[in-house]
Amino acid sequence: MREIKELFVAVTGASGAIYADRLLRKAVGLVPRIDLVLSTHGAEIAAHELGWGMDFDALRLNGPPAEVLSHVRLCHPDDLSSRYASGSAAPDAMIIIPASLNVCGRVCAGLGDSLITRAAAVCLKERRPLVMVVREAPFSLIDLRNFVRLAEAGAVIMPATPAFYANPKSIAEMADFFVTRVLDQIGLRLEHVGRWGV
Repeated sequence: MREIKELFVAVTGASGAIYADRLLRKAVGLVPRIDLVLSTHGAEIAAHELGWGMDFDALRLNGPPAEVLSHVRLCHPDDLSSRYASGSAAPDAMIIIPASLNVCGRVCAGLGDSLITRAAAVCLKERRPLVMVVREAPFSLIDLRNFVRLAEAGAVIMPATPAFYANPKSIAEMADFFVTRVLDQIGLRLEHVGRWGV
């Protein structure tokens, strides 16, 4: 397994906040430092889908389990003075989950106008793993070309496509299996009953 001491997780404005929730629950036992940033639209969708409450002024999040919140440091999406906006403090890996097509386009264009897009640009230039879990569909030709450019720059484009061969009994089980595949992409391999041949 790759050693990941610092993981930066971003939640943007696409449906699929459950994936972020389940990923954080699995990562807290594996990674010493996890920083989390929600875009304003990401926070709105997480509130609608999960009941999360994000107070950007106080930089406080309600909703995830206490054991997750006690292990996660929150960042403000406009804080371009954050450590992860600098190549000298790039995280070991970054996961944008879910990643809106808007954010994919902004990263592809090299726009570092928020902490999310700036940190993604830093990961690409510093050759750190960047996984973009795209949830929206269908994809336009512009989106597909953006994905190609991002992949050429080193990002992993991972559409949120749950598997069914493990016969999941709940939405949470489907999400759990998918996020184990996301963690695979940064070198954190968890055992899961859904793995083929296990």
